[in-house]
Amino acid sequence: MRFYERRARRILPALFAVVLLASIAASWLLTPQQYKMFAKSVFATALFASNILFWIESSYFDLAATTKPLLHTWSLAVEEQFYIVLPMFLVIIHHWLKGRYIAWLVPIAVLSFAASVWGVAHEPSATFYLAPTRAWELALGSLLALDAFPQLQQRLWLELAGLLGLVLVAWGVFAFTYTTPFPGTNALFPAVGAALVIYSGRGCETTIGKVLGLRPLVFIGLISYSLYLWHWPLLVFAQVWYVDELTAAEKGIIVILSFILAVLSWRFVELPFRRPAGVVRRMPLFGGAAAAITCFALFGLFGYLSQGWPSRFPSRVRTIAAAIDDWEFPNGLSIVVSVAPAPFTRRA
Repeated sequence: MRFYERRARRILPALFAVVLLASIAASWLLTPQQYKMFAKSVFATALFASNILFWIESSYFDLAATTKPLLHTWSLAVEEQFYIVLPMFLVIIHHWLKGRYIAWLVPIAVLSFAASVWGVAHEPSATFYLAPTRAWELALGSLLALDAFPQLQQRLWLELAGLLGLVLVAWGVFAFTYTTPFPGTNALFPAVGAALVIYSGRGCETTIGKVLGLRPLVFIGLISYSLYLWHWPLLVFAQVWYVDELTAAEKGIIVILSFILAVLSWRFVELPFRRPAGVVRRMPLFGGAAAAITCFALFGLFGYLSQGWPSRFPSRVRTIAAAIDDWEFPNGLSIVVSVAPAPFTRRA
């Protein structure tokens, strides 16, 4: 119960805040067809199943991604699916399999990685989105927590491990492109790199650990979850608003705004709920989370069944929006258009 309470305090408040504000923005900016798709994603996000929805709909890096404000929640869904299953699995190991956690987690991680390597070549979209082929990345962290790897004693080797880990992560950041097959073997770079950085820091205070412990970097780490939640909806809605390709200056503004919203979200949404004796205690927290999940699921269901809530717009705008939604370019590209109410109707 304490574990699930910590997960709820960590994940849900900021997520609900972003989904709420994204829903308000979507109701103002998106065409009925786009809003219908958005409503589906709200429903799936509320149930932590958005990875399954986006797998069914399309690949992660296709052009339609620019019309999906909640696309980035796929990774939260994978995490929560893992975190729902793992504790129950560990309880089973504890009670009936003699507590041999490592002996059972290692083959599961190996099988998951093997499936990822096979799937990235044969079923890339499913491999990217679904939990079974991503579980090994999370299991790697579990094995670290269980001390599955012998701890190095010599400082030199720990320093080298931390440096290698940082290099592997940096390689993934700067060398990967949207054409890089992923996850598969390429996922080893960020996953093993992160594991090495953590592993090296457990043995002693390494140089890499000191650098990552600098206050500016620690602060970015503190707001990273909110930053992750905010950046993608802002990019999508900005693209919808401006229609044309965003300029470097506009992207810079979005980055700055993402940081500002992340700081505010961390300070006024995350922190109050994450304190064990915070603004809401355990049972009211669970009850409120269940109520919020139900409300968002019903809201998503309404948006989908109402065909994108077309009554938001005057009849003239609905006519234009219907023509836009029906339009298809000969090469299969889609168009991103804002149909916001007056005085922005001219955009449609």
